[in-house]
Amino acid sequence: MKMQLTEIANAVGIEEVPENWQEITIANVEFDSRKVQPNSLFIPLKGQRDGHEFVENAMKNGAVATLWAKDHENVPTAYPVLVVDDPLETLQKLAVYYLGKINPKVVAITGSNGKTTTKDMTAALLETEYNVVKTEANFNNEIGVPITLLNMNANTEVVVVEMGMDRPGQLDFLSKMAQPDTVVITMIGEAHIEFFGTRDKIADAKLEITHGLKEDGLFIYNGDEPLLRERSKQVEQQQYTFGSSAADDLFASNVQSARDHTSFEINLVPDQTYEIPMIGKYNVMNALAAIAVAKAYHIDPAKVGDALKNFQLTHNRTEWVRGSAGELILSDVYNSNPTAAKEVLASFSQTEIKGSRFAVLGDMLELGEQSDLMHASLANYLDPKLIQDVYLVGTHMKALEQALKAKYADDHIHWYTVEQENQLVEDLKEKLTNQDEIVIKGSHGIHLEKVLSGLQNA
Repeated sequence: MKMQLTEIANAVGIEEVPENWQEITIANVEFDSRKVQPNSLFIPLKGQRDGHEFVENAMKNGAVATLWAKDHENVPTAYPVLVVDDPLETLQKLAVYYLGKINPKVVAITGSNGKTTTKDMTAALLETEYNVVKTEANFNNEIGVPITLLNMNANTEVVVVEMGMDRPGQLDFLSKMAQPDTVVITMIGEAHIEFFGTRDKIADAKLEITHGLKEDGLFIYNGDEPLLRERSKQVEQQQYTFGSSAADDLFASNVQSARDHTSFEINLVPDQTYEIPMIGKYNVMNALAAIAVAKAYHIDPAKVGDALKNFQLTHNRTEWVRGSAGELILSDVYNSNPTAAKEVLASFSQTEIKGSRFAVLGDMLELGEQSDLMHASLANYLDPKLIQDVYLVGTHMKALEQALKAKYADDHIHWYTVEQENQLVEDLKEKLTNQDEIVIKGSHGIHLEKVLSGLQNA
């Protein structure tokens, strides 16, 4: 990003500004005063604390101007201040203006599982032939999407935007803001079912990502999902499906999993084997979504294989790391829901191993009235012959503990409160050897990254 402060002011509806603002160039926007870079425009947002409290810190850290909500008194005079009705709405308005100015192609991606991985894969494929900007981490909400758009450089040709949701109407808003040329829905699961009630309603909300799709745009979705097949009839734009069935436009076959990679073939290029540096058939579906986007953007097929094999995955997504005892840890601690947990457990159970397998599973949040039933359902994916010990964390995992008693001996099922995670780490360290493997998965609110860190530290 590079804009004069005068242009920014005009873009958000402020017409009369001091002449010297023409000499001030904004290089980026930031709402966290600790992360401010030189020549930033600071955006004071309301969170647990009011961002206006941190304006002075932002200026000390390199910001050269700030927004200021008009309902706040004591407007600073020592530096340029843009007084606006609402800083968040102004951030979003500025993003829409800047998007129109740069005018890249926009690829928007959502889904109950896999959207961050699919975003990373898609960007890697497109980067072989385009200047690409993508959503950082999973910065995918009303703040993250405009920040992603404002992170574009003048030469950006494609921006890959991850979009999340936790309520109806959210994707409608984000899609209309980003005005995508291509939208992707990876799958429909149970994430946030507490707020929606049924998978049907989740599918309805996911389809909102098509509301901002350009008239000549492309809708790419998982054709194996009947809920999406049915709702695709509502979308007038061109459509393309991926999946595991010959009924899909793009489908995979001969899927082979190893500990640190998965290989597969696709119907479009039958003589080539593709490889991703990740475990699991479910990640092949994410790769197919990315390949579908690459096909739409005319990426040379010869470049697709290398790009997939070497793409950089966002931290803590099914990532193998070493523990202090030499054990291999499959870290997937950012988030969890029943579909994702079952897929990870199924893949983890099939790795080649000399020692034992252990599973650490934390509560899956936002499952509502069905929470205990959904937690208990994971028992079908836990076999004492394949995963010898199970460590459970959180209130809802009590339901899984009860379900496992029909399969596991009592001394191979271990339950802890969230406050007992240090004890969990100590108990694991007493058992783990350099021949063992362990998978760690739970919702972010359970903070199993603390268990991961504890196992990695001697």
